[in-house]
Amino acid sequence: MLVNCAAYEDGRKIADITPDEIGRYLARPGCFVWVALKDPGPGELSALQHQFRLHELAVEDARHGHQRPKIETYGDSLFTVLHVIEEDADGDGELNTGEVAIFAGHNYVLSVRQHSERGFADVRARCEREPHLLRQGPVFVLYALMDSVVDRYFPLFDVLEAELEAIEAHIFQPTNTSKGRLIIEDLYGLKRRLVTLQHACVPLMESVSKLFGAVAPKLCGGMQEYFRDVYDHLQRIVRNIDLLREMVNTAIQVNLGMISLAENETTKRLGAFAALFAVPTMIAGIYGMNFSDIPELKFPYGYPICIVSMVAIDIFLFWRFRKIGWL
Repeated sequence: MLVNCAAYEDGRKIADITPDEIGRYLARPGCFVWVALKDPGPGELSALQHQFRLHELAVEDARHGHQRPKIETYGDSLFTVLHVIEEDADGDGELNTGEVAIFAGHNYVLSVRQHSERGFADVRARCEREPHLLRQGPVFVLYALMDSVVDRYFPLFDVLEAELEAIEAHIFQPTNTSKGRLIIEDLYGLKRRLVTLQHACVPLMESVSKLFGAVAPKLCGGMQEYFRDVYDHLQRIVRNIDLLREMVNTAIQVNLGMISLAENETTKRLGAFAALFAVPTMIAGIYGMNFSDIPELKFPYGYPICIVSMVAIDIFLFWRFRKIGWL
């Protein structure tokens, strides 16, 4: 589906155009065309491939999707794949991963968005508000799209960080095995979402590092400082993801330790109650044996002495177990 198609010259938008008019504007000196597609059909992408002379391998990657974040050079053009991560509309905290493939040449930008609901109208508006930068041409649009995608990662990270803090607040509360299991499930779910975010950032950070410095493509000549800024943002979020993953691992170990402590407390209580019942059982078992020569059987006060002994020993054991914290 065609989202937008416009021509720009000298940093300003000159017209909204149809795909059939693209060739005419590409032939104008100092003019470039910006086209945005969403979940395109095969025919749409093939038509634009012919007009922009896109490399067939890059078009195949954009058509089929499921690519890792990357930046590839084809002649004097760049092909970029970014992961667009959004929270699930159901509100269950899960993350959905979409893709945006960007073709950038000296006189065109083509963005192909797949499996992502949020568009880039704000990016187009930002570019049109900054004509002094838009004069840089398609490379500034590539930077603006990349910067927007990376900036969307930070709120997601903040949500995950807040979720970890909420889980940590429950770890040291009195718990049982079932509650501890739920906490571990939440921590593993959090870790899985961190991995999703990490898979979007780490490969992209490696690729963006090639857009500035001595090895930068010629197309990026005037925008190297801006791509370095994107690299710094990615470096910061990757570092924060690594720290948060370590905290999640630590929280899992602490929670398992708390579950073990709770189980130990239960075991101690069961052992204490078993001891309280063991003494009367032992005494009753001895005098319940069918032997005729047990001396105390004929003793007139034997029964009350046994009862008093059982109660006294149990009282002493109960006091002792309470003192050491077993009951």
